[in-house]
Amino acid sequence: MTSTQDAAEPGVPARRRPATLAALTPKQRLVFVVATLAGGVSAWHALAPSWQVPVPTSANLGEERLQDFRDALYFPIREFFAGGNPYDPAAMFAHWPVRQDFNLYQPYHLLLHAPFALPGYRAGAVAFSVVSLLLLVALAAMAAHAVRRIAGVPFAVTTAVAAALLVTSQVGKAQLYVGQINPLVAVGAAGALLARRDRPGWAAAALALAWLKPQYGFPLAVLLFARGSRRVALTGTAIAAAASLPVVALLVVRSGGIGPFLDVVVANLTHARGTDYGAVDSPTAQRIDVAAVFFRVTGGVPAALEPVVLAGVLGASALLARRLTTPLADLLTCLAVVVCVVHQPGDVLIAVPSMAAVAALWWRHRAEPGLGAAGLAVLALAVPFAHLYTVDSAVVATLGSRVAVTVDGAAVVLAWALAVFAAVRLTRVRAA
Repeated sequence: MTSTQDAAEPGVPARRRPATLAALTPKQRLVFVVATLAGGVSAWHALAPSWQVPVPTSANLGEERLQDFRDALYFPIREFFAGGNPYDPAAMFAHWPVRQDFNLYQPYHLLLHAPFALPGYRAGAVAFSVVSLLLLVALAAMAAHAVRRIAGVPFAVTTAVAAALLVTSQVGKAQLYVGQINPLVAVGAAGALLARRDRPGWAAAALALAWLKPQYGFPLAVLLFARGSRRVALTGTAIAAAASLPVVALLVVRSGGIGPFLDVVVANLTHARGTDYGAVDSPTAQRIDVAAVFFRVTGGVPAALEPVVLAGVLGASALLARRLTTPLADLLTCLAVVVCVVHQPGDVLIAVPSMAAVAALWWRHRAEPGLGAAGLAVLALAVPFAHLYTVDSAVVATLGSRVAVTVDGAAVVLAWALAVFAAVRLTRVRAA
């Protein structure tokens, strides 16, 4: 039997199956057709909010449909092209019908997503949602590619099944319902991990996309560097910085200098820390990072817990991931990214390809030491995806709203702990 490490290596040939639809077995064709139809129905329902949502006004600020598209994309870009500074919470609240401030996304976001903010609101919302759906399909294709490396399952069938599951899941539907940019960031992060050895140039470009949200880009770059992909980490970070530099320079000029611009940055961070969705000690926040979960479980948060968690999780994960081969190293990397610093349930999208690959690896080698814990990690990580509205309603009714907003984070933190345990076990077995 092929060893666990060998089966995980990207360059090791896996059992191949027919790639074309015509060459699929009848059972495989049936699975493909059913998954495509089911995924199409789910996709239609997931896209519906983009053309049903009312045009934002001060009277409907509580509207949740496309709220992130409204608050983090459409109106910040409008403010930027109108000559203002969208990072200034006071300016955004004064000029536009937004409910949330514009967080410190990479400044190149204001140019990259400009095509969705130039037309009317509804046209931009529909176009953005369709592109986000296509990115989810691309993420499913990455998962299929990762699985095919290990199990040789037909690419088309796996892509159809993964896409249908993804767009039907709570995490997938939420991206389109609230208009998040996570699908693009997830494709970037997953692409950087998948291509870091064979195509480092493409991996660096993908990492630059992951830097769109710094809470993704920074820990991912650190872990890639620690795992030996130094060129990818440094080049991807440099690309993101270079793309943002012209926007930053323009905003500095508009602000009247570096000092006033930094004052806006401080005001932005201060506002974010005081919101009910961003504060570490908020009982209603849906944060899934270790610090926030610790608060909601214990009711208290020690001073400086967040930087300690950041350093501890990154340090431990980097030490273990560099000793492993893919895909478990990739899963551990993705889990470390989302538990070390501020993240929410939808951010686990970055782990979809590595989840699928580890599941396939566990299925083929489930009797080997350490892979049982890896399989359990995948199962725990599936909790946010299965946290549908009906499930949430049942949890709230029986256990209360605080448990409902904690269960996803607790499951993700548990998944990271299980991945760490699996990594330690596999490392010891390999050393023996």
